[in-house]
Amino acid sequence: MTVRDSNGNELQDGDTVVVIKDLKVKGSSDTLKRGTSFKNIRLIEDDEESIECGSGRNTVVLKACFLKRS
Repeated sequence: MTVRDSNGNELQDGDTVVVIKDLKVKGSSDTLKRGTSFKNIRLIEDDEESIECGSGRNTVVLKACFLKRS
């Protein structure tokens, strides 16, 4: 499985990614701001290019098209 970020770079487990635009979190009033960094991502076996990221005690699932590798 190959997952690519918004710039076309291939992502792998353990990479660090940055959010490229403000995103609303479903089921919450929180917003992920542009520039938020996530370390040690985990790729998910899914139909879409999804990535699981840790945000403090919470886990967030994001689409790769809203991320770039840093």
